Amino acid sequence: MSQTCDVVVLLSGTGSNLQALIDSTRTGDSPVRIAAVISNRSDAYGLQRARDAGIDTRSLDHKAFEGREAFDSALIELIDAFHPKLVVLAGFMRILSADFVRHYEGRLLNIHPSLLPKYKGMHTHQRALEASDSEHGCSVHFVTEELDGGPLVVQAVVPVESDDSAQTLAQRVHTQEHKIYPLAVRWFAEGRLILGEQGALLDGQLLAASGHLIRT
Repeated sequence: MSQTCDVVVLLSGTGSNLQALIDSTRTGDSPVRIAAVISNRSDAYGLQRARDAGIDTRSLDHKAFEGREAFDSALIELIDAFHPKLVVLAGFMRILSADFVRHYEGRLLNIHPSLLPKYKGMHTHQRALEASDSEHGCSVHFVTEELDGGPLVVQAVVPVESDDSAQTLAQRVHTQEHKIYPLAVRWFAEGRLILGEQGALLDGQLLAASGHLIRT
């Protein structure tokens, strides 16, 4: 059994990816321990999910700070009190400062609802439909100073159906998010996934630019 990997999860909303992570740690052989869940919104339902699972929660209102850097500095202090090996962004609706990203370099993961580098930012499902894409999906990546631009770890690909709406497509993508995010976190916790100088490495091998691809 590998050493336990303490993880802090940051979120702003309902926390469905957090729930998938919580569920994945209940297998009995998981090296992942969610040490705390932190939100910039005290009413985020994800905090309730964490409390229901017996996980420490904190909220830090970004509106109480003079600017992004001041908030991020306080957030770093709060996170570091839990001594995590990994910080996981799970619907954390804040653009992070360069100082924050550098502080957690190589141990900060995010999930994004598109096949990056396509559709960085918002409204990804609608944009995929408007582009008449045949495939869509989600991506887990290491976070760098470039928004939604860090080295890719794993992507799940879903076909776009002719009758899809943004909502139906989002539902299928969410299902895959809940599979690949716990997978990537476990790889990191097991020491199999690291960020190297050239990009993300899994089991010592440099991953392709698209990361580890999973087709559904």
